[in-house]
Amino acid sequence: MLWLGAREAVQPFITAYEESLHQLGYSVGQTLLLEQRFANGQDERLSALAAELVRLNVDLIAVGPNPMIEAARRATSTIPIVMAYGSDPVGQGYVASLARPGGNITGLAWDPTPEIAGKEVEILADLIPPASRIGVIWDSAFAANRSFLRAAESAARRRGLRFQPLEIRGAADVPGVFAAMLKGHTVGVVVLQGPTLFLQRMQVIDLATKRRLPTVFMWREGPEAGALGSYGPSLLDLWRRAATYTDRILKGAKPADLPVEQPTKFELVINLKTAKALGLTIPQSLVVRADEIIQ
Repeated sequence: MLWLGAREAVQPFITAYEESLHQLGYSVGQTLLLEQRFANGQDERLSALAAELVRLNVDLIAVGPNPMIEAARRATSTIPIVMAYGSDPVGQGYVASLARPGGNITGLAWDPTPEIAGKEVEILADLIPPASRIGVIWDSAFAANRSFLRAAESAARRRGLRFQPLEIRGAADVPGVFAAMLKGHTVGVVVLQGPTLFLQRMQVIDLATKRRLPTVFMWREGPEAGALGSYGPSLLDLWRRAATYTDRILKGAKPADLPVEQPTKFELVINLKTAKALGLTIPQSLVVRADEIIQ
């Protein structure tokens, strides 16, 4: 398993994967050995760590989002790679098609289409005044984000919102984008996907809280940590599903023949405590749609 974050940051995903493997009949540490490699937030280390796993001649490499998929793909074209949530896997060249991956990579796609980014904008639009200016934080090093950014901009235009794209290339850029929002009189924030922003979500939430900015993420770990809300597939569920791909490949299936699965369930999570702290009233239409209300 190859990780960008430190162990403590990704332990819930490791646990979900291990528990699912256990349910499939594996005993981690006995019938199955998991070699874990952690880049501790330093993406430049991913290639060397992936090469290290290849030298160990592992039977399979399980990875999370695109930077880890890229590193594993560069390291081997023969060892099976299971992606827990690849973003735009066809467009990024990881697989030939969802139905017939065709190479050594298969698993799960995080996104059905980039239009999911527009859902976060719509949630925010229901909570802020018309014609407001919203900021969208995106990691330009995460190539798939460009299509998500376009979808978010289209949704903002449809809802009559002014749109402020805020680019980061690493964790050090996060404070600067909040300074830019302050100058631009931004009243709400959407955070696009990517491992850097996932790992820096507490910094994003702290800065947004200080500026009283409602913030919507693409994963529930955002509102669980104090953001206003989120909409997207469950990362924990995707890791559980990745275990089933692992099982099938270890039993002889070829990645080339295993169709890439797309998520079918999307969670709307609202943090009511955060809404109250921001002086926001959550519309009943959002409350009844929510899969979880955090009190």
